[in-house]
Amino acid sequence: MATKIRLQRGGRKSYAFYSIVIADARAPRDGRFTEKIGSYNPNTNPATVDLNFDRALYWVEVGAQPTDTVRNILSREGVYLMKHLRGGVKKGAFDEATAQKKFDAWKADKQKGLDKVAAEVAKAKKDAEAKALAEEKKVNEAIAKKVADKKAAAVAEAEVEAPAEAAAEEAPAEA
Repeated sequence: MATKIRLQRGGRKSYAFYSIVIADARAPRDGRFTEKIGSYNPNTNPATVDLNFDRALYWVEVGAQPTDTVRNILSREGVYLMKHLRGGVKKGAFDEATAQKKFDAWKADKQKGLDKVAAEVAKAKKDAEAKALAEEKKVNEAIAKKVADKKAAAVAEAEVEAPAEAAAEEAPAEA
């Protein structure tokens, strides 16, 4: 039986959510499966992957063929690196402890890169908010200036009309 590691679609319309499953190659996409080994949510930023690492590694080692998307997910999670390192252990290139140390170093480096990207995204968001606030303050100052000019013009107009009215009222009194 040819087995595949594939995505099984779930979720609602326009909001896909996938399960990572082991299935017979002949089974339909959302049909019967052998085992569920994880989930993949592309709607979050970055995409959320919840994977049973040991089971995924087992299925890759016994020859299950992943689809292109699942291969990328497994590669990002380090399943293929661990498979490669275990192959080196079997050949006697290094021992299990060295393989685990290399994998842990790779995982730490990857996490450091992800943290750096997250920090850059947070900084960009903060800068964008600060820029939007500065632009809003500029607009508010311009509006306040227009309102102040309009009030000043109304006061000046009232002062010009007041002496003219007073003079008009005084003229009939003189007659």
